[in-house]
Amino acid sequence: MPSSSSSSSSSFVVLLLTSILAVAAAASHVRGTDAAANHEQAPVVYGTQCSFGITSPTLDGCVPTLLQERQTFYNHYMKGCYDHYNYQMCQAEEVSRLEMNQRQPQSMINMTATGYHKLKAPPSLIALLTNFYEENKHNKEEEDWGDGSIYANHWAAPTYMISVEDDGLPGGGQTLKDAIWEAAVAGIEQWTGGVAKLRPVSLYGIREYTEGSVLSPHVDRVPLVSSGIVNVAQDVDEPWPLEVYDRQGQAVNITMEPGDMILYESHSLIHGRPFPLRGRSYANIFIHFEPFAGWDTARGDTTVALGAATSGDLPPYIIPGSPEDLYYREENPNGWSKAFADGDEPPVSMYASEGNLSKLQELAKVDPRLMHYADENGWTPLHEAVRSGHVDVVQFLIDAGAGINDHTAVRGIFVVVVSMIPHVLLLCF
Repeated sequence: MPSSSSSSSSSFVVLLLTSILAVAAAASHVRGTDAAANHEQAPVVYGTQCSFGITSPTLDGCVPTLLQERQTFYNHYMKGCYDHYNYQMCQAEEVSRLEMNQRQPQSMINMTATGYHKLKAPPSLIALLTNFYEENKHNKEEEDWGDGSIYANHWAAPTYMISVEDDGLPGGGQTLKDAIWEAAVAGIEQWTGGVAKLRPVSLYGIREYTEGSVLSPHVDRVPLVSSGIVNVAQDVDEPWPLEVYDRQGQAVNITMEPGDMILYESHSLIHGRPFPLRGRSYANIFIHFEPFAGWDTARGDTTVALGAATSGDLPPYIIPGSPEDLYYREENPNGWSKAFADGDEPPVSMYASEGNLSKLQELAKVDPRLMHYADENGWTPLHEAVRSGHVDVVQFLIDAGAGINDHTAVRGIFVVVVSMIPHVLLLCF
């Protein structure tokens, strides 16, 4: 796919991002994927952060006239958020985006050399998406980005959803979601080299952008790792490029037509659309998977063994000891599980409450740490088993190392005497 560059405000600026990926070079040229090797352009020298704020609100490295133009654009973008919400809300969201852009790329183990690849989507996938979009595009609803969100300029250019999850729309719902994931997974697994098994974790869209839309450059939250963007439809006056930063810190602009699919490692590849959409609409869907099994050693330059020194409680794509390691553990006190994807509530507490010892024993074989799982209220399987009076389950959980001094979010103390256990359990709830 060809790369493009320009110094005019209506063209697409291609940039260098050395600070994110620890690339020492201060300038380089933009290049496309291997397929475009015969179409390389003359070097275009830029510094970091010319198109938009990537790791800092202060842009740098451009020629003065271009730097001033893009800094003004970024400042105007942020002012739009401040005026629509307030400074505090928008600034908190923006700081979070900038910190993620700094923290995640350096903390992740990747499965591909470039981090992205453009191809035609499988015909079966295109048929599913096109049929659903054409039947429901007149039932679109304005997307709710949440207060203070700075990921898109929705205050100036609203986006709309024709959600494949909406079972109120003809053809929508879980069956369609499963079919989309099934149609996409083989191509993504092939692109990543078959290194790991992938499980679906998110399916978002179809999102329809409108005239003037901008998407801030960002990385996706984990566990959104092995991902795909499919362009379903567009009505544009000129191509609207996705700008990505490759493993060498080089900015690459990728254009799409309906039926095109961009595969990308969204947890580490900074990507966005920092130039306003010129046209009426641009409809995409976002398909995300997480590698969870069969990934025994790292690929590429790193020699870090996946899962090393983590006791299995850290996702295999996060480098132990990295900045994301600490952040992930703080945000996920239950740790990572091979058995259940993020957002899936393990049924361990339900089994404990029901007294289903055999199911608990099965889960313990899959992931022993689930016996210590605490829900959002701090309730563990042991709490549930005690409350329901299932003595055999209580004994099993204690033998499995469950903490008898663990307490819930709302603290209180009571004593449970279990006749089959030769002592009194003092549990803090």
